[in-house]
Amino acid sequence: MNYEGLIIRPPSEAYSLLLQVTVGCSHNRCTFCPTYKDKPFRIKSFAEIVTDIDEASRYSRAQRVFLCDGDALIIPQERLIEILLEIKTKMPQVERIATYANAKSILKKTPEQLQDLHRHGLSMIYLGIESGNNEVLQAIQKGGDFDKIVSAGKRAKVAGFTLSVAVLLGIGGNERSIPHALDTAKILSAIDPDFVGALTLMVVPETPLHEELLQGRFSLPNTFGLLHELELMIAHSHFTSCFFTANHASNYLPIRARLPHEKEKVLKLIRSVIAQRDKTVLRHETMRAL
Repeated sequence: MNYEGLIIRPPSEAYSLLLQVTVGCSHNRCTFCPTYKDKPFRIKSFAEIVTDIDEASRYSRAQRVFLCDGDALIIPQERLIEILLEIKTKMPQVERIATYANAKSILKKTPEQLQDLHRHGLSMIYLGIESGNNEVLQAIQKGGDFDKIVSAGKRAKVAGFTLSVAVLLGIGGNERSIPHALDTAKILSAIDPDFVGALTLMVVPETPLHEELLQGRFSLPNTFGLLHELELMIAHSHFTSCFFTANHASNYLPIRARLPHEKEKVLKLIRSVIAQRDKTVLRHETMRAL
């Protein structure tokens, strides 16, 4: 497999075949993100992609494929369908094909185009929301506002995709901590995704957000402030059926819950930890990672 640079994938794609169809990220301006900075964005040629699929078909019996890098959905419709057909033809055992996406790339596709991609085997989309607060989204240069992100999420769901979204505890800083948490609950409720992954912000050197931190223009909530954000997001979110996790290596308190069924149970746990202020039950700082 001809990989270019560091390859990033969701934790749930740990056992998937990673097929790099684009290099880098089509947006690549988020102030907190260190990924893909050394990769000018490009769509790989069809010949390059076919070569990798041919190689994978010879040695891999993977039942899942994840399309890398940061936003494969930006690929023009006709080419993306060709890629999906190539995978299904040469790797007939594949049961699920997934990709990262952003609001812009989803909304560039018509509802009919998204449905067509779903019919051709693309079944799951990972959408980075980060926050539902428009001031936060603008500050981190996310490239979309509340309404656009909701429209994108709903469009993906109507087209039949399994939708997994990511939100980021702490990304509003101390200044916007509570509005960030409450507005993120609103955007999650509006989209009603199948999965939510809450990660905790870790400010990475050489990112614009790190410069803001050094200059005193950004500060993170403390550990229990971050847990309070998590509590607010869960308490004020309303889902039909969602698997909500905060068990990424960046999180202080690992959480896995079926919502709304286990909502009160998980809120009781978070509130108990906040009230007791006992850091011994939390992941140690040295064990946290991106």
